[in-house]
Amino acid sequence: MQAIAVYAIPVLFAITVHEASHGYVARMFGDNTAYVLGRVTLNPVKHIDPIGTIAVPLGMVLTTGYMFGWAKPVPVDWSSLRRPKRDMIWVAAAGPAANLLMAILWAILLSTLQATGVQERFLFEVAQAGIRVNLVFMALNLLPIPPLDGGRIVAGLLPNRLSYLYSKIEPFGLFIIIGLMFTPVLGILLTPFLRLGQEIVRIFL
Repeated sequence: MQAIAVYAIPVLFAITVHEASHGYVARMFGDNTAYVLGRVTLNPVKHIDPIGTIAVPLGMVLTTGYMFGWAKPVPVDWSSLRRPKRDMIWVAAAGPAANLLMAILWAILLSTLQATGVQERFLFEVAQAGIRVNLVFMALNLLPIPPLDGGRIVAGLLPNRLSYLYSKIEPFGLFIIIGLMFTPVLGILLTPFLRLGQEIVRIFL
């Protein structure tokens, strides 16, 4: 219960801002789908998936001590983007970038608490959890596996034919990720992104 109390706010913020940023950037490039559906908002209720955001993470924390989950994906209409293949790279990159920014903001909060002599342990733990959660979200979403953001970025960078073939992985992407969770491979793949994020965040600590 203590872990849930500490991680609840950082996780809700991480998911909400991540998803809203996709919709916001999509709107910048001409697609209003997410905006019309009310998904360009910081209201977490609009982004929560009962299974992926509540049941699965809660069950994993209670049984394994680890957390894995997902939010309702923000709908993006490729055909409405001005230059779909290029613009989708920016739409996909917006989510991990938002998580990195939030990790920095949590780091600034942690530094401020330390500098002002605040002794409230719970606030320290929430700020530390905010850094960890957002760096993990950023790293996980940058994995080059569709439908993760990293997969969409790679698809946007590849030539058209290769991009089309690469995108066919998407229906199996979630199963690939879950399978990797039970092997050391996932940690190996996440390490470069985590280290990059940690080095950036360390500047603000």
